[in-house]
Amino acid sequence: MNQRETFGSRMGFLLLSAGCAIGIGNVWRFPYVVGQNGGGAFVLFYLLFLAIMGVPVLSMEFAVGRASRKSPVKAYRELEKPGTFWHLHGYVAMAGNYMLMMFYTTVAGWMLYYFYSFFTGKFADLPVEQVGEAFGEMLASPGINVFWMIVVVVLGIFICSMGLQKGVERITKIMMMGLLSLMIVMAVRGLTLEGGINGLKFYLYPDFKKMAEVGIGNVIVAAMNQSFFTLSLGIGAMAIFGSYLKKENTLLGEAVNVAVLDTFVAITAGLIIFPACFAFGVNPDSGPSLIFITLPNVFVSMTGGRVWGSLFFLFMSFAAFSTVIAVFENIIACCMDLFNQERKQAALLNLIALLLLSLPCALGYNILSGFEPLGAGSSVLDLEDFIVSNLLLPLGSLVYLLFCTWKFGWGLDNYRREANEGKGLKLPVWVHAYLKFVLPLMIVAVFLQGIL
Repeated sequence: MNQRETFGSRMGFLLLSAGCAIGIGNVWRFPYVVGQNGGGAFVLFYLLFLAIMGVPVLSMEFAVGRASRKSPVKAYRELEKPGTFWHLHGYVAMAGNYMLMMFYTTVAGWMLYYFYSFFTGKFADLPVEQVGEAFGEMLASPGINVFWMIVVVVLGIFICSMGLQKGVERITKIMMMGLLSLMIVMAVRGLTLEGGINGLKFYLYPDFKKMAEVGIGNVIVAAMNQSFFTLSLGIGAMAIFGSYLKKENTLLGEAVNVAVLDTFVAITAGLIIFPACFAFGVNPDSGPSLIFITLPNVFVSMTGGRVWGSLFFLFMSFAAFSTVIAVFENIIACCMDLFNQERKQAALLNLIALLLLSLPCALGYNILSGFEPLGAGSSVLDLEDFIVSNLLLPLGSLVYLLFCTWKFGWGLDNYRREANEGKGLKLPVWVHAYLKFVLPLMIVAVFLQGIL
């Protein structure tokens, strides 16, 4: 195989890692969970758990990648002790990346379709009830779902086939710069709407009374969950970027930078959504209905709504696409390592595989709508999302954690040596006991909560 590719710049690495972490969940879940759990008080808990749970595990994934210089599927083999079986998780992680893309490509397609619809004026002058119906009509159409899913897969694979620096890094940099600029413009617009300040107050004002109503335990669990899932840890999606990293900076410092970018996007998403919802008297909820029914209604009622709607769905498309490209890169790198393939060959193979694997979700709301795997009203997407979010991410994170902290794995000394190489934040010795004994229990708690 040719020599390991590396990032052209540190900025490229940070934006690509953050792009992988910044997904649709940042926008359709985070603001809602904040508003529901006492506003600013929840954000403080979230930041605490991000620092003590998310960041350490992220630095471990980076460390396994950088020390092995291999994709997740081969990284364990490089570092594990002879006769141990850690490498089996590499295959599970690879399967997790495929499973994530089996539904993510369809949802990214919805974003592109809505961007196209706003841009071409399809939503102009639609009455309120028809905006909601438009979402149902989109889901019911196999043609729309499959066509836009194909667009996402073909574009993503094409970008990855161009190489790490020329394709993945270059395009993600442009998209992430666009994403961050669009968010700032739209947040300023939201805050200047009449009545928008009430939305801001609901969103970020620490409401301890509301927190007491929800129950402090529930708020803490919600903050743990959100901080844990926001970074997409546990399926090696981050380890791959570690493998392309030079040794100039410490990994704890890099993990903090990625977490800060991810949080900035999540919090700014709320600055766009809540002021707009409050200004137009719309109840902000969570999930697909927020993005595809609530917000389009807000844009339709706004002056210049076609422009703001187009910009919002362009930003959503960037958020979804940054994750798609990052995970496709992981999948292609795994195939290159595993089957000794050239990049173009691995890209072509995965183009076919991902198109076929994404079909059940694209057809899950129409042709396959009779299949309700998790009970009445559930879909293929719900099943795939449950497997990735509630099983593969927490259990995978636990595997990375045990591998990096216990002697029967790679071991704390090796992990710490790798993480502390370079300039920046170092991992102090006193955190060892926390990483070995407390953090695993917290991740198990997140896992059990997700299963329940």
